Amino acid sequence: MSVLAAIAVLAVLIFVHELGHFMAARLQGIHVNRFSIGFGPILWKYQGPETEYALRGFPLGGFVGFPDDDPESTIPPDDPNLLRNRPILDRAIVISAGVIANLIFAYFLLVGQVATVGVQDINYEPGVLIADVMTDNSAAERAGLEAEDIILAAAGRDLGRSPKAIQALKKAIETHPQQTIQLQVQREEQILTLDITPDRSDDGQGIIGVRLAPNGKIVRRRADNLFGALASGAAEFQEISVLTAQGFAQLIRNFSETADQVSGPVAIVAIGADIAKSDAGNLFRFAALISINLAIINILPLPALDGGQLAFLAIEGVRGKPLPTHIQDGVMQTGLMLLLGLGIFLIIRDTTQLDWVQKLLE
Repeated sequence: MSVLAAIAVLAVLIFVHELGHFMAARLQGIHVNRFSIGFGPILWKYQGPETEYALRGFPLGGFVGFPDDDPESTIPPDDPNLLRNRPILDRAIVISAGVIANLIFAYFLLVGQVATVGVQDINYEPGVLIADVMTDNSAAERAGLEAEDIILAAAGRDLGRSPKAIQALKKAIETHPQQTIQLQVQREEQILTLDITPDRSDDGQGIIGVRLAPNGKIVRRRADNLFGALASGAAEFQEISVLTAQGFAQLIRNFSETADQVSGPVAIVAIGADIAKSDAGNLFRFAALISINLAIINILPLPALDGGQLAFLAIEGVRGKPLPTHIQDGVMQTGLMLLLGLGIFLIIRDTTQLDWVQKLLE
């Protein structure tokens, strides 16, 4: 059920994206002959007065079709309501509407979470929790640190109760490679003083071999009223958008180091399934995060994406005429093949990393 919930989230986000394109076209009177959710064989379809609506076998995708290049279309080529015959601004609105729809939907998902199940937060307690200790002769193991210990102070500095406590502890460790520092540690009801000498990492910083976590109790905070939900939803939306944009910027700057963090649909579904299994309330935030990611990815000026089509429109605006059709088709087809190739690679890689597949391969 959790896997189905995660797939349903992705299908809804794709539906919202394609609905954005569809509504932007129809509200401007532009002809649309197909609206499809999914790819592959048709499971269900309905033929409206002008548009065919369909559900297809593979829900992780979708498209809006225009009759401009449909050989079976009976609409005259010079019809002013064909997409290609519309002014650049009209076409730009249609192309960018999917991205806008995903962003708006993400915002209202976050508002819905704040208004209903609430936003997950932490009531911070003093110090930083040691979630796990590496047992391969790490500095933490040599010093006697154990999982569930709470570090209250490091190098003479009280960490306090704050979301910045983890960063303060990391800084104390990283700035003292191969130098002994003192830790004040709470272990159950005892307060211990331990000396630890961080090892030197490849980049010259100190490391001790632990996984850190905030020390506190997880709580959910709900908005008191609609205006509070709108404001809190906006704050959540801004935070996720900024972090997502920073993540993409880091991916572009350090692609060789961060490429393995790129996830395909299989990994996304697996993450969503874990979230649905542990706390279904977090599916709101998960869906908002994926929706914002879809928006940012689609607006990138890459072939076969919305951003690539907007780039062609920008070139047309500068030249006063569009690029030759064979150039646009060649670029789009090449981009589509690369995109499909990347998608297949990610699906295969992520599938082989699933726990049940790993067990079969052992």
